[in-house]
Amino acid sequence: MNNRIRTIRKSVGLNQTDFGARIGVKQTAVAAWESGTRTPMDAIIQSICREFNVNELWLRTGEGEMFRKLDRMDELMEATGRFFANETNEFRLRFVSAAIHFTPAQWEALEAYCKLLLGENAGSIPPGPDAGNT
Repeated sequence: MNNRIRTIRKSVGLNQTDFGARIGVKQTAVAAWESGTRTPMDAIIQSICREFNVNELWLRTGEGEMFRKLDRMDELMEATGRFFANETNEFRLRFVSAAIHFTPAQWEALEAYCKLLLGENAGSIPPGPDAGNT
């Protein structure tokens, strides 16, 4: 397991200190696992798998793929966590709070505007988010 922990850490581009911080342990614990002098407890293995999207069977035995394949909802939830975890951004919080209450017409207007920003529409600028909310 020691080589697999090192492989995970390197594949996510972290040093031992930062890897340990992500799962709540010190660098010395990570070094001990990677050297093979200690084996992580089950709770730590689960933390590694959860934090880095690792296939637990692969981590324990080397069988299968290193990373779990996420379904669309898992991928969305993971992205949402990263969206809010990295910084406190008042605009992001206000936007999500407002979006919870969007009408279908407002979602359509937002989608049209996003397509325009992404260059997917050649038409004119769509109505703003208040469209259809009269």
